[in-house]
Amino acid sequence: MGSDGSGPLVRHSNAIGQIHSTAVSKTRGNTHVIQRPSLADLNSYWLATNYLSAAQIYLRENPLLQEPLRPDHIKPRLLGHWGTCPGINLIATHLNRLIVNHDQPTLLITGPGHGAPAVLSNLFLEGSLGERYREYERDGEGAKNLVRDFSWPGGFPSHLTPATPGTIHEGGELGYALATAFGAAMDNPDLLVACIVGDGEAETGPTATAWHLTKYLNPKRDGAVLPIVHLNEYKIASRTIFGAMSDDELRDLFHGYGYEPILIEAHDSEHSADEKPPVANHREVANAFDQAIDRIQKLQRRWRNGEGEPRPRWPVILLRSPKGWTVTKELDGERIEGTHRSHQVPVEDPRNDPQHLDALDSWLRSYQPEALFEEDGSPKPSITHWLPKGARRLGMIPEANGGSIRKPMTIPDWKHYELDIERNHRGRETASDMKTAGEFLRDVIDNNRGRFRLFCPDELNSNRLGATLDASQRQFVWPTPADDPNIGMQGSVFEMLSEHTCQACMQGYLLTGRHAIFPCYEAFVSIVDSMMGQYAKFLKRSDEIEWRDQVSSFNYLLSSEGWRQDHNGYSHQMPGFLNMLLNKKAQNVRVYLPPDANCLLSTIDHCMRSTGKINLVIASKQPMPQWLSAEEAEEHCRNGLSIWDWASSPTDENIDVVLACAGVYPTAEVVVASRLLRQTIPDLRIRLVNITDLLILEQQSFHPHGLNNEQFDHFFPPGTPVIFNFHGYPSAIKQLLWNRPGHERFRINGYIEEGTTTTPFSLLAANGIDRYTLVDQVLCAGAIERPELRERCVQTRTHFQDVREEMLRHAQHNGEDMPSFTQWEIETLANTVHGDPT
Repeated sequence: MGSDGSGPLVRHSNAIGQIHSTAVSKTRGNTHVIQRPSLADLNSYWLATNYLSAAQIYLRENPLLQEPLRPDHIKPRLLGHWGTCPGINLIATHLNRLIVNHDQPTLLITGPGHGAPAVLSNLFLEGSLGERYREYERDGEGAKNLVRDFSWPGGFPSHLTPATPGTIHEGGELGYALATAFGAAMDNPDLLVACIVGDGEAETGPTATAWHLTKYLNPKRDGAVLPIVHLNEYKIASRTIFGAMSDDELRDLFHGYGYEPILIEAHDSEHSADEKPPVANHREVANAFDQAIDRIQKLQRRWRNGEGEPRPRWPVILLRSPKGWTVTKELDGERIEGTHRSHQVPVEDPRNDPQHLDALDSWLRSYQPEALFEEDGSPKPSITHWLPKGARRLGMIPEANGGSIRKPMTIPDWKHYELDIERNHRGRETASDMKTAGEFLRDVIDNNRGRFRLFCPDELNSNRLGATLDASQRQFVWPTPADDPNIGMQGSVFEMLSEHTCQACMQGYLLTGRHAIFPCYEAFVSIVDSMMGQYAKFLKRSDEIEWRDQVSSFNYLLSSEGWRQDHNGYSHQMPGFLNMLLNKKAQNVRVYLPPDANCLLSTIDHCMRSTGKINLVIASKQPMPQWLSAEEAEEHCRNGLSIWDWASSPTDENIDVVLACAGVYPTAEVVVASRLLRQTIPDLRIRLVNITDLLILEQQSFHPHGLNNEQFDHFFPPGTPVIFNFHGYPSAIKQLLWNRPGHERFRINGYIEEGTTTTPFSLLAANGIDRYTLVDQVLCAGAIERPELRERCVQTRTHFQDVREEMLRHAQHNGEDMPSFTQWEIETLANTVHGDPT
């Protein structure tokens, strides 16, 4: 067809630059004037990125084909994914045009998992790659290094990493790009976040949920997200769902999601029959991007002028292009372009198969690299003269290095919220640690509007953080009934019943320079295990990159913990997220188990000030005894562990047994067990050690704040048995202690997959962390070895075994625990002992 704008562009035999610069929009019917750069410039740039992408996958030498291609020019291992690259390159080309023509700050998030060759090609041509790494400057040597170092030992992998400028999303695990994009846009009113969603990635559950985030995005105070669904119809080996849908089905789907879809075809005509380079349908793609930014800007203007519609519809671009576009059409009698065969390495064996070598040579030369690059290897000025400059480049936008624009929060003094603890009556006061924290976080929100959010996959009220709703509504933009509580069009609280979405949104928010906390049920945070693992890798790699500045820490605040899921039952008793964290690099991970409200306040304050970490804080929402004053809590949390003298024997010499504990409920049981033992056998020498920073147990060589052996022995004297009552699976503590000398003297109690719908005491007893089991273990482990105490110990064991059985019978018969179970005040415990064990 001709160049009258009625369809795909025609290639001209003598000059691509003859393509007309105006076209009729297929979608709206109005005419858009294509501003500079020209269509010829766009196509040349696109060809250059395609060439560099393919060269990265295949070549180790002769990067610009300035000599005949030989087998020894080919990499010995071909590792990469070609199929998505031409589409990513086309999108990046037109994003650059949009940035130039609209002066629009734009962050690109690339969802397709292995599109790194395309992204690196664009970063090389815009100069940001060379600005970050001198070996990739925009010249012949830089091009040679770029081509060689892709999928090369120590070089760039096939997916994005923190080493890639402009990146806040790796794409190594599919499904999270879109929610990450929305998180980046929140509280960022001037930012456009362009998010490429592959049609394979679109089949994932997290992506399906993330489409609904337009219902949370406020056009007045937030930025914009422009999703670009790349429809190339195939994943690794089969058809994609979206690729199999008709245009009408796709429009209906996205209209139902709340979008205004813009569907475009980016195909070119046949290109393999001659030596002319392919031409994409740049006119229609440019029109689509212009329509999208026009709609976004008009929507934002209306809302910012107080004229916003009740259900704002944002644009989404649905871009159809062939899988592996511009690769050789056929090879070995099978179709390559437009099929799953182009997904990874479409020409499989050019080092050993002459036919494959010829096919690769023809494919690479079809881009006419001699017309794109100078003899010295640098790109021709026509390729780069129009690209964005400075911080407008996709690789240099400040939001992609969020630590560089991060500002510390204004945090109130946590001691203003302390609980007043009488040191002579520890345990007398009970309180919800999380409720106390909610009052603190309420004022944190007040002081940091626009740069701090709570991302919560379940109700804040359920986690006893309801006080935060005194300072902020739950942001939800679409209309809801007037009597719906605490919901408004803007707010610092994001609630959506999808752990995946909350996690990804929070990552996008943090990585663009802001602050956040993720409150969640302990049993269900494991849904994001793999996401957290990927994020931990992102932080670890970021620490190794000189130009990456540290972002605010990712703070998990877990409540509804397993030890009080006695009513929900077995499915909710799952503390395994902690174990997952312990497998990550210690410099990026912290696990905190504050034993009471004042310790929780101190811990949250610390976590919100920290950078470059994943902080896991596990706290109780149920009323529990309070042990430490604010001053004691501050010192305890600063040290990570301490000996609680007030819960230990008066003597600090010749200790018979150490009772160690970590976690609210295990700590309470240990405190009670210690007092019961000291009241019934006063000569018993017990030391109680509480640990709040769990990784401090790991040797100093592994954890930056870990105890060295001398410090460790101070708390846990060599040869002394230690009974450790732990919040989670015993394996976590065993992992931390395995290389400590004498670790076999530790007996670890914890959750051992025993549970049902029961009472709190019964659940503790079923897993062997209750006070009476601890008493029995202590008497077996240490004191019974002292002849003068042996008879007393035997009597005491028998007595408390009977008490334990009585408690369990009462719970089974009455459906609740005995009142004495929650009488926590230390001084009254003597009155709760049933009978006289002597």
